Amino acid sequence: MSKNVLTIRNLSVNYQTDQGTLQAMRNVNIDVPKGSIVGVVGESGCGKSTLISTIIRLLATNADIPNGEVDFEGRDILTLSEDEMRKLRGDRLSIVFQDPMSSLNPVLTIGKQMTDIQYRDKKTMAQKRQRSINMLESVGIPDPASRLNQYPHEFSGGMRQRIAIAMALQAEPSLLIADEPTTALDATLEVQIIHLLKQLQSTIGCSVLFISHHLGVIAELCDYVVVIYAGEVVEEGTVSDVFKRPQHPYTEKLLECDPANIAQKTRELPTIPGNVPDLVSLPSGCIFKDRCHTKIDRCDNERPQRIDAADKHYVSCHLRSPQ
Repeated sequence: MSKNVLTIRNLSVNYQTDQGTLQAMRNVNIDVPKGSIVGVVGESGCGKSTLISTIIRLLATNADIPNGEVDFEGRDILTLSEDEMRKLRGDRLSIVFQDPMSSLNPVLTIGKQMTDIQYRDKKTMAQKRQRSINMLESVGIPDPASRLNQYPHEFSGGMRQRIAIAMALQAEPSLLIADEPTTALDATLEVQIIHLLKQLQSTIGCSVLFISHHLGVIAELCDYVVVIYAGEVVEEGTVSDVFKRPQHPYTEKLLECDPANIAQKTRELPTIPGNVPDLVSLPSGCIFKDRCHTKIDRCDNERPQRIDAADKHYVSCHLRSPQ
């Protein structure tokens, strides 16, 4: 039996555009061990949303997958029929989207939505309703029985996100994908949602793939972190290793840009100089070379290979590879 609930190998995803083929992801490798929380971090446009869409098989019509495998519980998702995928979504594989204000149906009550998604279960409506009440209670919704009859607009943003989490975990999936679920929330609610996710994940025993651009959230919640830049995984490892001993220049710069690491008051937040490369016309050599402060000659023409920086800590950088 595999120790991973999700194993992604050599995954590439392209989009056909008017300008040409946009290579959104290239030869990505990610492991999500059973019972763990794996964070995926990177700038906007790095490929996080494409990764999610590929896993749940809801890519745009102009997308294609030239190579790769997405092994979920021993089956390659990319080879499954649409009917087989429907059986996985919402059951063994669930997702919480980033915007709690639009992820719930505004014209249906919370109870109707929570019981409808249990259509696979051969239970009575009373049993499904009680299960929904129990899940709402577990995510901290007060008076859950009466609130089943309310509509989404009668809840705050934080409450709606709690409801979305309850719905995603109702079927006790083996993998929960959390797509920046705290982005639209204020700092206080963000902390509450993080602690809630960690508690529920421990109780249910599922694995979590947590997508975020917020390094503080990743540090607080996750066991492992995967750093993506312009469609490539540049570093991965335990949160402790990557945050305390970053090996890739991009990871170092990301950490420097985290407001929590700013020691003195300033009117300007730090940024990474330069621009993300054109994914339609990819440069030769290292994908990060034009923004890198430690670039060497090899970076111009030679692609860095994934190497072991330490136990379960991997990086793709010429500075860490044998000369």
